[in-house]
Amino acid sequence: MKRPIRASALLLLAAAFARPAAAQTQLPPTVQPGGELVDTVQVQLELQPDSLVAEPVEIDSVRLAWLMEAPKLSDLVCDRIGCFETDVPHTFNNTVMAHVTYFTQRNRGYLQRVLERENLYFPLFEKYLAKYGLPQDLKYLAVVESALIPTAKSRVGATGLWQFMGPTAGDLRLRRDEWVDERMDPEKSTEAACKHLRYLYGMFHDWELVLAAYNWGGGNVQRVMRRTGKRNFWEMYPHMPKETRNYVPSFTAIMYAMKYAQQHQLHSPELRYQYAEPLDTLHLGGRAFDVTRLSQACGLDSAALLRLNPELRKHYLPAGYRPYAVQFPATARPLLREVDRATLFDYCRPAATLPQPIRPLPPRLAGFEAVPLLASSTNAAPPARNDEAPRTQRKVHTVRRGQSLAELASWYGVSQSQLRRWNNLPKGRALRPQQKLVVFLPAKEGTTTGQAVATRPVAAPAVAAAPRTPAEMGVKVTKRPVTAAVAKPAAEQPTVPAPALAESKPEVASAPQSAAAVAERNPAAADNSADAVAAQAQTQVAAATEYVVRRGDYLTKLAREQGVSVEQLVAWNQLKSEIVTPGQKLRLTAPELTAEAGEPEPKATTQAAARPKPRTNLPALQRVHVVQPGDTLYNISRRYQGLTVEQLRKLNNLKSDEVKPGQKLVVAS
Repeated sequence: MKRPIRASALLLLAAAFARPAAAQTQLPPTVQPGGELVDTVQVQLELQPDSLVAEPVEIDSVRLAWLMEAPKLSDLVCDRIGCFETDVPHTFNNTVMAHVTYFTQRNRGYLQRVLERENLYFPLFEKYLAKYGLPQDLKYLAVVESALIPTAKSRVGATGLWQFMGPTAGDLRLRRDEWVDERMDPEKSTEAACKHLRYLYGMFHDWELVLAAYNWGGGNVQRVMRRTGKRNFWEMYPHMPKETRNYVPSFTAIMYAMKYAQQHQLHSPELRYQYAEPLDTLHLGGRAFDVTRLSQACGLDSAALLRLNPELRKHYLPAGYRPYAVQFPATARPLLREVDRATLFDYCRPAATLPQPIRPLPPRLAGFEAVPLLASSTNAAPPARNDEAPRTQRKVHTVRRGQSLAELASWYGVSQSQLRRWNNLPKGRALRPQQKLVVFLPAKEGTTTGQAVATRPVAAPAVAAAPRTPAEMGVKVTKRPVTAAVAKPAAEQPTVPAPALAESKPEVASAPQSAAAVAERNPAAADNSADAVAAQAQTQVAAATEYVVRRGDYLTKLAREQGVSVEQLVAWNQLKSEIVTPGQKLRLTAPELTAEAGEPEPKATTQAAARPKPRTNLPALQRVHVVQPGDTLYNISRRYQGLTVEQLRKLNNLKSDEVKPGQKLVVAS
């Protein structure tokens, strides 16, 4: 019987692809509807090792549940951080994950405020990062530092978008004065930050260490590297302060959160996004200028231009100030063109009477009468005053080591709250050495203002007030060694005008009356008065040659105040070190030699003549710099004009660039 073509084709295919291991089963012939018989052969093929057909496996309920479970957040964050295309390496660990959770879940409002200002400052950062060949991801460093707020100021004084400290800003040529602080200028501070980051990368060649050095200081990071021998941030992690340990993980977490803000639902229609707008500039040319008046001329609110010029510390600039350009929106330029330049500057001139500081009130102490000027009766008319005469005079005080706010307030006769208000000092913070403080003191009578001399009339009190001691007047008395001039009669001593309180520290020493003056009034008491004068002079000399150490004193300070050297104080008091304790008594002059030792006792005049002159009168042959934490030879050389790193090495015989805090370096000879 003839087989159909379809059945034969199936047989040929089965024979062609069949293997010896393939099993064939002969089925009984089937009868088709037409009555024709068809032989059927069933071929079973085995799966080859490279077959794409999956073998049936037993169902594992645990594995099936794992496959159906969504991936954890830590797994997603790890995969996303690992896919960052950047030159800055980013390590993912539990510390970084904790910061990611903080910014994306616990403190979402902080990151949303940053996202509002992202489009305003990031284009500026990217421009300067590309100019200096730095990775673009370093723009997130400003978020860690200031949250993109140009006027941000930390508790230690770091200011601006990039949080520069005063010394670092001076090294990077950012100008700071009473009117302008360029650390808050977005463009100038960004360029300075790029220069600083490029310098730190040349020092470490590791971006994670660069970030740590930006926060802690390059010198501190180098010292940890020398002490531990580590060269990686995560290896040095336990040896760094808490703030620096959190700095690099915060940078990575903020970078991730801002890149994947959409996936974490951080964007919202309620956010007020800020964008950069075209700006124009107006050059002042040294004219007095009020920015709020220009805002009114442009039809803006009074603080609009201050937001566009955040480096201005006040809303006005005085006449004669250095060349400055005010930024304003370019959309307001057609409106300003309607008036000429002279009219515009005349309109924007500050008010004739600028705000003046409040006159400090004298301290009111129980048991002491008020100053005669202030003790006028209620019925008496107030004394006439000349408005042209200044009411106060401004003095800048440089804080010395060990000085406190209470001591300075007592010295100048003002209150501590006034000193804090005049200098924007937070309560409870100690003063730093070399810190500048502004003090407003009452102006002296007859001070000159311009070409006119104003003299205030003083009403004579009804009853003459008794002479007051310096302690009652709030004047601090400094004990100094009494020279031979103390033993002279008052008639022989030259009359020296008392220095003003704001000029210098007064020295008060009451000279004894002369024996001749006493003899003229009472000849019988001449001998007794002479003995009293001699005893008084001897007591003053003994008190002046001995000093009791107070809290905050140290030998360098005492030597500077007494006009002697530290070596002399150590030799005269037989000290084993330069450490002194409160209550300790120190000699301020050379010990007298007695006759029993074989040498005559020197006289007072010889002792006074033998005293060395104060150090301040000696010419300074060398200029010395004390190394501060975070200083390097490069930073120190930038602070002194004309000084290079090579010259520093030669002047101080240095074999390397390593310096330590407290080390003294010669910077000029």
